[in-house]
Amino acid sequence: MGHILRKHVEEQFAEELEVLRQNDSRKKPENWLLSPWAVATYILGGSLDNGYEISPKYIGNGRLIEIAIATLTTDRALLLLGIPGTGKTWVSEHLSAAISGKSTLLIQGTAGTSEEAIRYGWNYASLIAKGPSNEALIPSPVMLAMNTGKLARVEELTRIPADVQDALITILSEKMMPVPELNQEVQAQRGFNIIATANDRDRGVNDLSSALKRRFNTVILPLPASPEEEIEIVRQRVAAMGQSLEIPKEASLIAEIRRVVSIFRELRNGVTEDSKSKLKSPSATLSTAEAISVMNSGLALATHFGDGSLRAADLAASLSGAIVKDPVQDKVIWQEYLETVVKEREGWQDIYRACSALL
Repeated sequence: MGHILRKHVEEQFAEELEVLRQNDSRKKPENWLLSPWAVATYILGGSLDNGYEISPKYIGNGRLIEIAIATLTTDRALLLLGIPGTGKTWVSEHLSAAISGKSTLLIQGTAGTSEEAIRYGWNYASLIAKGPSNEALIPSPVMLAMNTGKLARVEELTRIPADVQDALITILSEKMMPVPELNQEVQAQRGFNIIATANDRDRGVNDLSSALKRRFNTVILPLPASPEEEIEIVRQRVAAMGQSLEIPKEASLIAEIRRVVSIFRELRNGVTEDSKSKLKSPSATLSTAEAISVMNSGLALATHFGDGSLRAADLAASLSGAIVKDPVQDKVIWQEYLETVVKEREGWQDIYRACSALL
């Protein structure tokens, strides 16, 4: 059997979850794998009494994570809101893994998501042959979560059509799902809840109804507050992904991460780091997730088409591609930034030449 490209987080961090479980003497809500304190320790990282180190999964304001965990102990669902690339899905996965031991009860929201994806569907061959029955019913991830007292995840909630979104209202308010075809209902077991993620930057967004908003407690995940925080996030994720893709470690990685993060932050904020020059911002989000993607693409180029050492030329194409989404407006902004900032910055001539060559 071949190697799995990306393991579920409960498999990647199985050792940490088990050590936490064994050393967790605090009160746990019913059907929770860990106590709220242990869930926070798993996500934010820290040292246990026995000296075991838990790696941080989220680097940022720890209070936001504590609020998210506390929400899931109540009867309110959790909505993680933020621009693309702020780690909403990452946090959602790890919360599900730490609380339920399972992050795979997932609905991926799209414009084509139907009400059956949220409630249940049918095996039509069995339905035609025998009529409605429990054997013909195909439970959704939400129904499975209700039956087992686990967390269900809904990704990109605002991409789901508004009338389909509202199928969640009864589930979240009554903690039950009616199945009128069988004249029965599914009642949620203790521990059941929903974590949804959403952003309002992308096109095709469907606003949540007021009734549905009231069923969620919203936690906004911001972009990293400081350059060092963002650099550390990128470093950790690039190291983890590089290991899974069998890309060798690069000694000078941190210096290149620092440059990419600096470029993204300056263009994103519309001002240079020294606050001396104002800049035009491109249409791209330029999130931490995109910085991670730029670094991984550069490492892949250096590994397979270079000598293994990451250089500016390896980063240039993916860097330009991340910034220039509008081929007219963004190209002008990127070119102006290269000429006025990158060209004049000491030690950045290599990245100026590599990026300019692509324009």
